[in-house]
Amino acid sequence: MAEAEVIAGDTGAFAKTPDPSLNTTTHIIYGLHALSILIGLTSAITVVGAFVFGIPSIIAVIINYVNQANARGTFLESHFRWQIRTFWFALLWILIGVVLFLTIIGIPLAWAVFVGAGIWVIYRIARGWLTLQDRKPMIF
Repeated sequence: MAEAEVIAGDTGAFAKTPDPSLNTTTHIIYGLHALSILIGLTSAITVVGAFVFGIPSIIAVIINYVNQANARGTFLESHFRWQIRTFWFALLWILIGVVLFLTIIGIPLAWAVFVGAGIWVIYRIARGWLTLQDRKPMIF
């Protein structure tokens, strides 16, 4: 059983030391999400579209849900929550963009939503992965 440690940050909460393999898994999840972003940047689809509908991100979210219980009580729990929320909010932004796209007047707004959501996804994955490198929890 892992010993307790104090999480750095404003929370001051106590947490277990995460299993090193779970830390590696979290890096792999960020890598899968980054791969989806790269696919979006280098192909004809949008960044946010590749992020939500790309196979790497779908695999990453499945891994998130499978390992979420193992991360409870560690600083990695906040990273799992961050990754899952990024995925679902990106899907929400896509749905909003699609609804706007269905109206002729909303097409420019839809593209703005898609571009804005793509930038937001890039920010979320980059910030999360850099924070994980520092072995710190995500502060929401």
